[in-house]
Order: sequence, then structure tokens, then C-alpha cells
Amino acid sequence: MPHIDYYFTPLSPWTYLAGKRPAQIAAKAGASLRYKPLDPTALFARTGGQVLAERHDNRKAYRLQELRRWSDRLDMPLTLRPAFFPTNPAPASYAIIAAQESGGGDMAELLYGLTRACWAEDRNIADDDVIRDCLTAAGFDPALAFSGMLQGAEIYPRNLEDAVADGVFGVPFFVVGEERFWGQDRLDFLAQHLGVTM
Repeated sequence: MPHIDYYFTPLSPWTYLAGKRPAQIAAKAGASLRYKPLDPTALFARTGGQVLAERHDNRKAYRLQELRRWSDRLDMPLTLRPAFFPTNPAPASYAIIAAQESGGGDMAELLYGLTRACWAEDRNIADDDVIRDCLTAAGFDPALAFSGMLQGAEIYPRNLEDAVADGVFGVPFFVVGEERFWGQDRLDFLAQHLGVTM
């Protein structure tokens, strides 16, 4: 059975635009999918990237155009300058980790709900109430927002180390064996590699 490691931050608009497609591709391919949230600032520092605030204005302007284009292409509402961006992605990431470890819900729905909260609903994904709402909507115990914090805090930095070892340098990023796919705009290549069509 093929396996996909999915590296991301729930704070990324590109993770939001990936939506549920990674899970759909995995299901069609009969592949396992592991959600691995990480700290993007630490990833960029380790792999030569730049956080958004430090990028040249030309790059920032182009990013906004691309977000608008992809939002239109995918028919996904997106606020280009959301009310709560940037914010701390760690609490939501810890909840994602705890949910995956506990099982019993829909991981794709959880990640989509959290990213949608930031990028389409102007909600703060560092807020406990928002995290609990998303856990509940995805079929998980909302108490994981608290009970999973220790587990999340242990696995979160490990995901960063795994990412660097796997050749990851941005998010979202998909790794299947030696094959790497960076960005939601490479999901077609991921599907092709796994022998499925979307």
C-alpha cells in the first residue's frame, strides 16, 4: 500500500486551497495518509525560505494575485487579508495531531474546517472555541483541544525534523517514498504518480 506524508500548517492559504483533495487522492489510490503539521517559520529557517513578512513587495503582490486566481479556479471563497492572519498555528496543529492519534473522526474535514475558519470565515484558529468547534464538526471529541496539548507539543517538533529529513522546504508538501510534491497546485502530479485521476 502506498503511503503519503502530508506536511502543512493550518495557517497556510495554500493548505486551505488544497481542501480535501489530498484525502480524496489517497482514498482513490488505496494509500494511507499521515497528517504532519509543522512550524513553517522554523522550516523556512532550516531550509532557506523566507516568512511572508520578510519577502519583497513584488513577491507579496504576486502571492495575492495567485491566491485570487486559485480561489476563482477552485470556486473556494477566500479572504485575501483575513482578520486573524498571522496567528499562532500551534494550538490548531496540536489538536490535529491529537485527533489523528485518537481517531474516530474525519481528518480531512478537521483540517479543511480549520483552514476555512481562517481564510473564509475570519475566525482565529488559535482560539480554543474555534478549535473545539472544528473538532466537533469533524466528529472528534472537542476536549482534545485541551487533553491533546501535551501529545501535540511532543509530536509537533518531530514533524519538523521529519520534514527536513524528507526534503521538505515549503507547505503544503506531499512525500511518497522518494517522490516529493510541493504545493496544492501539484496535487494532479501526486494523483498521477499514484495512478489515479481526479
